[in-house]
Amino acid sequence: MGKVIVTARIENIVEAYAAEEGKIDPKDVHLVDVSDALVDTGATGLSMPKSLLKRLGLKFLRNRHARTTAGSIEVRVFGTVRLTVQGRDCPCDVTEVSDECPVLIGQIPLEAMDFVVDPSGQRLIGNPAHGGEHIIELY
Repeated sequence: MGKVIVTARIENIVEAYAAEEGKIDPKDVHLVDVSDALVDTGATGLSMPKSLLKRLGLKFLRNRHARTTAGSIEVRVFGTVRLTVQGRDCPCDVTEVSDECPVLIGQIPLEAMDFVVDPSGQRLIGNPAHGGEHIIELY
């Protein structure tokens, strides 16, 4: 399978909610638009380079152990953002990765947004099991 690269908007969800409630100006919501986020079905969640995380003003939550191809490491987890891809969004905490890494979108946000990878087209598509429509399964 080739690489699947997508455009993503990632915003500080605490600030986004405050703006929606009229508590802060929408221009004050920290967000980043990324044109080269890598879809990684082998990853679990959302990971972002340290420099982008700083721009979002996110709260540090905890340290976690992570398995990588290079072995086990400890990573920092921040929360929470609203990840938007192709008009669909989901809330998720973010794991910090080095600035040499791209934004990585893993399986949990993909499932939350009801996307699957189309390997032949090297793109994300709405889940064919749901007719491409964004459906939430509650069972």
